[in-house]
Amino acid sequence: MYLVGGAVRDALLGLPVHDRDYVVTGCTPQQLLDEGFVPVGKDFPVFLHPSTKEEVALARTERKTGAGYHGFAFHAEPGVRIEDDLSRRDITINAIAIDVANTKTEDKKHAKFSAKACVEAARSTDWAAAVHVLPLIDPHGGLADLQAKRLRHVTDAFAEDPVRILRLARFTARFPNFSVAEATNALMQRMVQAGEVDALVAERVWQEFARGLMAAEPVRMLRVLQSCGALARVAPELAAEAAACSEAVARVAKLALPLQTRFAVMCRPMEVGAVASLCKRWRVPQHLRELAGLASSEHLAIWASEKASAPELLALLQRCDAFRRPERFEDLLAACACAYTSGLEVAPRFDRLREAWAAARVVDAKTIAIQVTNAWTELENHQKNIGEAIQEALTKARIAAIVQALAPSP
Repeated sequence: MYLVGGAVRDALLGLPVHDRDYVVTGCTPQQLLDEGFVPVGKDFPVFLHPSTKEEVALARTERKTGAGYHGFAFHAEPGVRIEDDLSRRDITINAIAIDVANTKTEDKKHAKFSAKACVEAARSTDWAAAVHVLPLIDPHGGLADLQAKRLRHVTDAFAEDPVRILRLARFTARFPNFSVAEATNALMQRMVQAGEVDALVAERVWQEFARGLMAAEPVRMLRVLQSCGALARVAPELAAEAAACSEAVARVAKLALPLQTRFAVMCRPMEVGAVASLCKRWRVPQHLRELAGLASSEHLAIWASEKASAPELLALLQRCDAFRRPERFEDLLAACACAYTSGLEVAPRFDRLREAWAAARVVDAKTIAIQVTNAWTELENHQKNIGEAIQEALTKARIAAIVQALAPSP
């Protein structure tokens, strides 16, 4: 059994190892099932450890059978070697393995192999130290590329899976000091020209973009995708505003902001219709698309709020649903603040808008509704329905509260 992929890469880089993936050779699915492993999917040779839930995959090769991410047939037999499995991986720094078996768990001459025991033993291993003393299985020069800070494809089979373009772009965001090998960038360009990226499914595009936005320098992801032509295919709306969106994303990266705010900052330079189109195609979660839409439609009004009148301030607060969704409104203000500045510590807090918001929130809508309802029964001729009358009274009360709050001190 072998520790593979990101765990080995991160340990070699001196980074924390959070997720461990294992590949087992010389093993059948039934052997893993007999040990209690749980299969993931019907046709995919990956299993979950019965207690730790870590992934163990059978060593496999794959063959392209159709366009896009799902167009593959897998071959996972006991005769597949670890070197064969590593050859199907995307980039060389992810194609390094370490044999985690030892004489207590996998001496096939004297003891029965136990994948379960291997995983449990590996959990107690200090991999940050182990990777520097145990022999590496590195058939494609991944260690040399780590040392050279280079992202390079393993083989031309990279071109068979368009998701790998997104993954590589995301890695440039996570590892800012790494560069993309010229041959790899050229290969990605050929993939785009061949239409491979057009077959990407929305969920995978969004998944990779979301992870990239939370990385150290997400702007590098956009630049890599633009340089190979993929950005115009997966996000033509972003490509049309590439310079402005990249500038905004570069500013937000150093701030400890959540995904929804970072996504809103990226979308802020785009037209409202373009944001809606992008979110629909990527199937962006609803709360993120709502915030991004507001950032696009209301950022100018928010920045002009320092000179807005009380009715204008209230109308802005109502359009943003600030009274019912205060947390989202705070995210919106943060997105608008850092869309033009290098950090929230030097960005405007929109104090006048906040004062208006605080004053209007003090007005008790329930009390207003009761007052209007009580008065309503005494009227003989109604020019409007009671709902309109309550809303009108509430608006007047909130505007009066804002005017009072913003009035200069005597």
